[in-house]
Amino acid sequence: MSDLTLTKIRFRNGIWEGLISNASGTGARPDISVMFRDQPVPGVELHEGEATGEWILQVPIPAEAIADGVQSFVVFDAPSSSRLGDFTLIAGDVASDDLRAEVELLRAELDMLKRAFRRHCQETG
Repeated sequence: MSDLTLTKIRFRNGIWEGLISNASGTGARPDISVMFRDQPVPGVELHEGEATGEWILQVPIPAEAIADGVQSFVVFDAPSSSRLGDFTLIAGDVASDDLRAEVELLRAELDMLKRAFRRHCQETG
């Protein structure tokens, strides 16, 4: 188990950035690995943050990850092999299909709740 925590900062220009907190000791650089399809992501950078024990993690998105479908990245504290977090890229037809399906499900649930509420109002009123 790791004491490190990972918080997303932003994703822009093909680079995902996160904040690593709770690094033990002054200036202790954490050993972080980022995996994509069970392979380490090349070019990952770690820079000292503003506060003691904070580090800025920069993960360049590999070209092969920019494709239709769901692409998942997992961030680990390497010495303890503890998972600190993850992030996912969704693109192409999968993204639109997933969003449409989710909206349709929400609409169906809302319609069900409206019918139940109207029935309840009629029975108690």
